[in-house]
Amino acid sequence: MSDPTNGGTPAARLAPVDPASDTLFVYGTLRFRRILTALLGHVPSAAPATVTGWRTAALRGRPYPGLVPAPGRTAHGLLLTGLDARAWRVLDAFEDDEYALRRLTARTAAGPAAGPGTPVPAWSYTWTSPAQVRPDDWEADTFAGQLLDGYATRLEQAAHHAPRRGTGSGTPGRGSSGDRDAHRGAAPRQGRPGSD
Repeated sequence: MSDPTNGGTPAARLAPVDPASDTLFVYGTLRFRRILTALLGHVPSAAPATVTGWRTAALRGRPYPGLVPAPGRTAHGLLLTGLDARAWRVLDAFEDDEYALRRLTARTAAGPAAGPGTPVPAWSYTWTSPAQVRPDDWEADTFAGQLLDGYATRLEQAAHHAPRRGTGSGTPGRGSSGDRDAHRGAAPRQGRPGSD
């Protein structure tokens, strides 16, 4: 079901990823087109997907969720495909240091007659700080209705003002404090992938 956790530095976290063929299961803020556009400049190919044995948990003091083990549960999200190396670096820089990149088995959505969907190996960012996990699930609809506009606007503003360098993303990183600052109403720190 899963490979060992890949934590540590951003370069170490992405080391096992093959950008030419690997997919990314996203379940929280990265499910929203506006967030992906703010970070990547476009929306990559995406399909509805699920992972079994996990749930999308609400986190204490954070408007974004964490994917945590939950036997008998299913997390819903999107399977992003066609990500190039730059997109992987940008998305990795966006993710908090308390996430680990982990290999899971996702299932793509299927029609009612087709059954449960096709199993697909995928990477996903899983939450590693159990003390911050709340017992309730994070709700995408609640986030969209209450927080998406402000959250996306802060990311868009940071991306607009971020320096554009070489292979850097020009987008804000979640990293050590960038996104946590954005969640509390301050402008996110500007950064580039690998700077955390």
